[in-house]
Amino acid sequence: MALPATYRKLLVTEISPDFARATRVVEAPLPRPGADEVLIRNRFAGVNASDPVFAAGGYGNTATPFEIGIESAGEVAALGSAVTHLKPGDAVMHFGFGGGYAEYRVAKASEVIPVPAASAEAVSVLIAGLTASVALEVSELRQGETVLVTAAAGGVGSYSVQLAKQAGAHVIGTCGSGEKAQWLRRLGCDRVIDYRREDVAAVLAAEYPRGVDVVFENVGRELFDIAAANLAVFGRLVSIGAVSEYRGGMQWESVSQVRIYQQLLAKSAVVRGFFLPHYPERFAEHLQKLFGLIGQGAIVAPVDAREFHGIDAVRAAVAHLQGGANSGKVVVRF
Repeated sequence: MALPATYRKLLVTEISPDFARATRVVEAPLPRPGADEVLIRNRFAGVNASDPVFAAGGYGNTATPFEIGIESAGEVAALGSAVTHLKPGDAVMHFGFGGGYAEYRVAKASEVIPVPAASAEAVSVLIAGLTASVALEVSELRQGETVLVTAAAGGVGSYSVQLAKQAGAHVIGTCGSGEKAQWLRRLGCDRVIDYRREDVAAVLAAEYPRGVDVVFENVGRELFDIAAANLAVFGRLVSIGAVSEYRGGMQWESVSQVRIYQQLLAKSAVVRGFFLPHYPERFAEHLQKLFGLIGQGAIVAPVDAREFHGIDAVRAAVAHLQGGANSGKVVVRF
């Protein structure tokens, strides 16, 4: 394919928790891939709750300017001289810090993931699907157990609900609107708690007095505390994210209360953190599983209904996610 001389991308030019202020669109010369690299024409990019954290320097990245955007799907546009297992036009996915919010990105050929087609659904699998699937395995979920998923209508949460149901669990999901509650019921959620209408702690105490066996916790703050307090004997809480803490660039809230082991010891319960990049050896197996389930119609790839188009729409897409208006994965289309 004919390649342009330049391309457009989003850069962080100022460290700020305000994503719109931190970023700007620039035009740059199109890079050429090295011997072991490929040039990818991005078609879809996934929006993540960590994007504003990254722009605020929350991962220690404070030397501006730098590229932003983690995950994307597209086609191979050009190959390095040493790359033999791919060809121009092949559909691929890639994730890594920087390069997702760009019309093109260069990546190591060994790190790109071939897919049947570049699509919004494929992007939803890459981080949201993988996170839910690997975290479920790490939780050692067993058939018949009770699972609580917080922020259940988001990308990770929507996959978590479906995969837990596939594993034979009773699934409780929290969300913040009637529309999201309907979405979760369509995904198979057994009990939806709209925290704007019901008290989560009161519902769990009344309806699940023995506690919940597994929690996939995405919110943090009060919901984390409620989830930990309602673990069953031998319960496992997997802390996947803390979106309630992200708006200030991960300026963690200080609390003064009894230490968590007071709750864990009496129940032989477990709280563990989960960070997807620590599990690369599991990616291939879980991606195959997820694409298989989607292909069979056993689960749906949860993509938010609102569409965003082009690099200039990235800020609006991030704001949409930050505002909690989405059901499923937010995707930008190029």
